[in-house]
Amino acid sequence: MNHRPFVMWPDAALRTPAKPVAEITDAVRAIWDEMINAMEAMPGVGLAAVQLGIPMALAIVDASEARGQVVRMANPEVLHASVEPRTHEEGSPNLPGVSAKIVRPRAVTVRFLNADGIIQEQDFVGLWATSVQHQIDHLAGRMYFDRLSRVKRDMLLKKARKAAR
Repeated sequence: MNHRPFVMWPDAALRTPAKPVAEITDAVRAIWDEMINAMEAMPGVGLAAVQLGIPMALAIVDASEARGQVVRMANPEVLHASVEPRTHEEGSPNLPGVSAKIVRPRAVTVRFLNADGIIQEQDFVGLWATSVQHQIDHLAGRMYFDRLSRVKRDMLLKKARKAAR
């Protein structure tokens, strides 16, 4: 199955908060399936629906070694975050060719509507936690580089513009 193209930075869709999902339907499940295809094609460890131009609060993460452990989430929100930080090199298919070291909490507890339409709370640690926080940022209209200092962010965006030429 194919997937729609990634929305490219600086498209306004990437700065627009996603709309909450009222219920899990077959249409929502089909979007998750499309998102999984897009994530695997990158390859990546997570994806938010807004990255494909779908303005819904849907995200997926799969930071497993073997793959195939995808967690499907609607309306994800962080309930608790560890004080212990974790630094990871983050990037996005929406701004190809660049990445940056981002510091986030090492572990988070997230509440979301799961694939069965049930509210679930789940703990994520390490790369799983980094990915889920990255996706939640996308759903709020934020990019990973928004977590950088102004100077580092400006340098990264300048480098991305140069790479795009």
